[in-house]
Amino acid sequence: MPKPPVDPVRWQAPPVDALPDFPAAEITLVPVPGGEPEDVVVDSDGYLWVGALDGGIVRLSPDGTGPEVIGNTGGRPLGLTFARDGRLLVCDSPRGLLAMDTATGRSQTLVDSVAGRTLQFCSNVTETPDGAVYFTESTTAFTVADYVGAILEARPRGNLHRLDPDGTVTTVVDGLYFANGVTPTADGSALVFAETQGRRLSKYWLTGPREGSVTPLAKNLPAMPDNLSTGADGRIWCAMVTPANPIADRLAAGPPLLRKLVWRLPKRFQPKPAAVVWAVAFDPETGDAVAGIRTTHPAFSMVTGLVEAHGRLWMGSIAAPCLGWVDLDATSL
Repeated sequence: MPKPPVDPVRWQAPPVDALPDFPAAEITLVPVPGGEPEDVVVDSDGYLWVGALDGGIVRLSPDGTGPEVIGNTGGRPLGLTFARDGRLLVCDSPRGLLAMDTATGRSQTLVDSVAGRTLQFCSNVTETPDGAVYFTESTTAFTVADYVGAILEARPRGNLHRLDPDGTVTTVVDGLYFANGVTPTADGSALVFAETQGRRLSKYWLTGPREGSVTPLAKNLPAMPDNLSTGADGRIWCAMVTPANPIADRLAAGPPLLRKLVWRLPKRFQPKPAAVVWAVAFDPETGDAVAGIRTTHPAFSMVTGLVEAHGRLWMGSIAAPCLGWVDLDATSL
């Protein structure tokens, strides 16, 4: 299939602020059928669930053994969460927002269009106690297969949407630079969402005097934030898929024509993400980094999803055919 066209603009990347030096840790790898588990979540019984590159939805026992393919979305599953009714909500590119019956593996489409256009890059999802489902759309112009095109364009085509129980879809935040992970604060007062290209985490307030507004939580990050999850103590875990790339930043500030030429090049000639294992936990009030890991591994990198479970930090990746985990205690600063 030919690549879709890109329409770049000049864009000044945010500056880079340093984060603490995080410890390295021993990583244990767990193979996943179908490979490249982009996100990982845990159900009420402690089982791990991931979406694989081949479209499979895979369940693993709490210790990571016995992987079982429960269903297949027919697309590329990305962000996951469990709904209050037990169904698995799946962001799929290009199929949209889906709900899977975990007993049968059958999927139902919840949202496949927004404001009359196809929802082709649904990225992450969460549900609030009132039954509203919030989901991010990384870009309106590309599917996940062409995500590099969205980065090269440097246009704020990302959104945060709300799906109400009656089926109404409302865009609550627009103009985002590659919207990605979304997770609630432990007290339910706000959602934290990530902008991968914007290299920042923000809060969308659900209650209180700031209801409906957006405030910054952590900005000028030295890496590209991906999926998020809320830890047992309320801290916000962020998958840092790759460090900020100075070459890409210079390209974004330069002539748009140059990025059009880069887009036409074979992938092997395009800027490459650095192969690191990087995850950071942020304080939900101050935005300070309170825990994390940064290391390298010969067979695992580009962390895109993560969750605390069973005393471990489980990590998904789009660059490995497996999950990785480290002891939570090893992430302490």
